[in-house]
Amino acid sequence: MTELVKVMGQEAGNADPVLSVRDLVVKFRLRGRELTALRGLSLDVYRGERLAIVGESGSGKSVLTRTFLGLLESNGRIDSGSILYDGYDLAKFSREREWVKIRGGRIAMVFQDPMTALNPLRTVGGQIREALLLHSRISGAEAKRQAIRLLDDVGIPDAERRYRQYPHEFSGGMRQRAVIAIAAACTPEILICDEPTTALDVTVQAQILELLRRLQSKYGLTVIFITHDLGVVAEIADRVAVMYAGDIVELGSCREIFFDPRHPYTWALLSAMPQFGERGKPLCAIPGTPPDLFADVRGDAFAPRNPQALAVDFQMRPPYFEVSPTHRARTWLLDPRAPELLPPEPVRRLQEAGAKYLLQNRIPDRENRPALHEKQEAPEPRKSFRNFRKEQAAQQSPVLEEAARRLRLGEGAGNALRRSLGGGLGQYG
Repeated sequence: MTELVKVMGQEAGNADPVLSVRDLVVKFRLRGRELTALRGLSLDVYRGERLAIVGESGSGKSVLTRTFLGLLESNGRIDSGSILYDGYDLAKFSREREWVKIRGGRIAMVFQDPMTALNPLRTVGGQIREALLLHSRISGAEAKRQAIRLLDDVGIPDAERRYRQYPHEFSGGMRQRAVIAIAAACTPEILICDEPTTALDVTVQAQILELLRRLQSKYGLTVIFITHDLGVVAEIADRVAVMYAGDIVELGSCREIFFDPRHPYTWALLSAMPQFGERGKPLCAIPGTPPDLFADVRGDAFAPRNPQALAVDFQMRPPYFEVSPTHRARTWLLDPRAPELLPPEPVRRLQEAGAKYLLQNRIPDRENRPALHEKQEAPEPRKSFRNFRKEQAAQQSPVLEEAARRLRLGEGAGNALRRSLGGGLGQYG
């Protein structure tokens, strides 16, 4: 059992996690060889939160969330570990009929490409109606009424007419709204969004994020975002899990990951944001390539790409070290015996700008605020976590909120963060 188990337990009061992943190992059989896509990963997801999972392509983000729905490819399997949800261990499900009671009705997914997620030969309304009939005991007429209401809820105008139209008659943004309507049709407990804004322009992207935020509030959803876009993370997430080579290397609140990152891979991701580049100067890039997951990974998986790697990084896999009750990272740099190494200049400037803003606005550090596990006036676990999220938005993330506001106005992420932090970011590269 890993040390990551209790990362959010204190913050959510006495709430139990809605879903718990423990020591999960997922393997794929490819060309006679075995690839380990997830390497003993553990994670708790709490009721009512918005959790963002970030990392390079191939880090295991989508594989992780697909195990929650039994959607691994035919050559993939869960080798060991558990996925605990509502009294079930989803890792032990082996038959399709077992997944029917979970998939769609309890846990749903919004896929990246709405055009491939929708059946081009059936009307959009018919596909929403089908989802309702599959998971609800209602009549066809009632399912149609609810489908039209859902189309209206997700912001599609003239819902009754659109109910009868086909996917090719919708714009890209409207197709994504329709896919969200299908996923939300049966009011699932957990909604997984796999790169839901990747193919959309910045204006439509902001509208979709606002839609997801509104639906979460209306239906009490727990939302898991998979994304490469750190601008989306800054706008939507309560917590951020940074994945690399099939494992979570850092986990913390949105503010902690942006303004106090501790793992060298998180440093590299923030430094490599192209929006922070300057005209005529090279962009920062992460050297090397991810490790070969066909072979056993020794030590810290990021060590071969880390110019500041320690000798121990190549020998032993680091445990999780606690930065705060809500912030953990798997890096030997946090060991008391490790030498003190400075992060790259872009990250240092982010840290300094964040600290300066907090000092100027007298925003207390987390350590000086009462912990939520010290009984507060929130008898329901859901309400407890919602209160915590409101406190985060008000006290912890004013810089990110301002940056997100500027992004919604169409300003580039680099300029948005620069202006929000008083112009102190400088060159990222």
